[in-house]
Formats: sequence, C-alpha cells, structure tokens
Amino acid sequence: MRQLTLPSGHAMPVFGLGTWRMGEHLDRFQDETDLIRGALDLGITLIDTAEMYGEGGAEEVIGEAIRGRRDDLFLVSKFYPHNASRSGVVEACERSLQRLKCDCIDLYLLHWPGGIPLEQTFAGLQALQESGKIRDYGVSNFDLHDLRAIPEAYRDRLGGNQVFYNLAHREPEWAVADWCRQRGTPLMAYSPLDQGGELLKSSVIAKVAENHGASPAQIALAWLLHQPETVVIPKSARLKRIEDNLAALDIELSAGDLQDLDSAFPAPQRAVRLGMR
Repeated sequence: MRQLTLPSGHAMPVFGLGTWRMGEHLDRFQDETDLIRGALDLGITLIDTAEMYGEGGAEEVIGEAIRGRRDDLFLVSKFYPHNASRSGVVEACERSLQRLKCDCIDLYLLHWPGGIPLEQTFAGLQALQESGKIRDYGVSNFDLHDLRAIPEAYRDRLGGNQVFYNLAHREPEWAVADWCRQRGTPLMAYSPLDQGGELLKSSVIAKVAENHGASPAQIALAWLLHQPETVVIPKSARLKRIEDNLAALDIELSAGDLQDLDSAFPAPQRAVRLGMR
C-alpha cells in the first residue's frame, strides 16, 4: 500500500475504506463487521469513520472488526462541531476510543466548521496528542476561508483536510488544494466515485477504462490517486467492489488519458465554494 508522509512524520495509506451509513441497523452489525474484516484481508489498512455515522454505531462495528488487528491499521475518526470546545473534543475522543476498543486514533478531524472558536478546538486536539490518545489531527470540509481561520500555530501541523472531491467535483482545486499542499497536508477525498451522481456514466471515462481493461470506477479512483498528496476513501457494502476498487492502485494513466479526462471534467476557472455531501 502506497503511503503519504504527514507533517508530523507519520505515514498514512493513500487508500482506505469509508464507513458512512454503517452502524445504523443492529441486524446488519455482523455483516458489516465481516465486510471490514474482509477488507483488511484484501490489504486495506486505513479505515475512516465519524462519531456521526450511526451516532457511534459505525465506530462500534469497527471496534469489533479490528479486534486483535489494531497495530497494523490507520484509524481516522471525526467529531461533531458542537463537541469542538477544549473539553468537548477530549470527551468526544474518549467516547470514540471506547467504541473503537482502542487507545489511540491515528487522525482525528473536526467534521465541519462550526461556531466554537477554533482556538478552543485545537487546544483540545493538542492536549489529546500530548496524552497519546491521537497521533495527528486535522479538519474536514474546510474551505479556504475556514483554513485561514485556523490559529497560525496549528496551520502547518494538519494531518488532513477531508473534502468532497472527485472528477465531477473538482472544487478543492480552486484554492484549497494549493493551501494544503504548500503545508504538506493531504486531501482526503470522500465520495470519490460521486455516489448518486452521473460520473460513472461518462463516455470519456468508459473509453479510458476500455483502453486499460478497467472499470469506470477504477479509472475515477486512479485519477484521484494521480493527484498530489491525495487519499481516497471509497465506501462499499460489497467485498467484491472493495477488491475491484483496490485495483485502481495498479492503473497508470497516460498523459493522453489525463488530458482526455481533464477536457471532459475541467477544473474550476473561477472562485467556487467547496461542495459537501
């Protein structure tokens, strides 16, 4: 598994498994646990979740699935903006650790910007890091003005900015990507296949996929993996789909492929706000 190096020096895999919508139904608990274990067997080492997913239910699924395998994994979780006070973020982290049945989260993110002063949020994150309960911290759904509002002492220490990013939604490229990459902060692309969108129906992607003997989903993921300092975290409820998605790591897009995709899905040419899904 290819990895990126965070500003802290820690390594993060470039490919992971999203868990949105997991943990919402008790009767699916075992199936979801088995799915995650199967993904680990395939070579997945990064798992992304949040306290919002199933109101902690997804973290409980993960906690059961990774029992005995924690040391080999990179865990990402996110906390609600209303838990972003100095004490609130510490308490939220403690609850997540209990559900995950582990003593440390590798990357802990503020899920989206809220109303609590960021000085408080990052003071809490710093305390968690110093106590060893998290290794790195970062943000999610932060646009340029949100990033600039982060206290200066923490800006160059962010372990990630998780954003809605795929070929059909290249809004992060207007300004956010440059701001992050200048500081060595990876972008984590959620919904990389534009779930619910028209992306995978594109005739251009289909042509590139045919040339590589690949699927449109694999090409869409390979394009993101070609972008600098970018991590992808597709979610799937089927193990075969996870296996297929992983094959995107082995696809090398040519300059012609990239030009065709760029022409069909151009980057923004004016200031645009981040999308969120």
